[in-house]
Amino acid sequence: MAGKAIVYTTPTCPYCVKVKEFLSQKGVEFVEVDVASDFQARQELIRKGYRGVPVTVIGEEEIPGFDVAKLEEAIARAGL
Repeated sequence: MAGKAIVYTTPTCPYCVKVKEFLSQKGVEFVEVDVASDFQARQELIRKGYRGVPVTVIGEEEIPGFDVAKLEEAIARAGL
């Protein structure tokens, strides 16, 4: 998904809310994928080795959790 981030979330995840707010404040477009209701997306995350959310994909980088420094670095590298 060129030019956009992907945020894997669940409805009850407080850190997912923080990631989405952070990306919005930075003006970064993103697509939210709810792994609680999307079985295929949940399986994809599990195959990648993730057992929890949020996981944010920016460019080729996968950032688990709410890590501001890593998110900022990935945004800069991707030119978003």
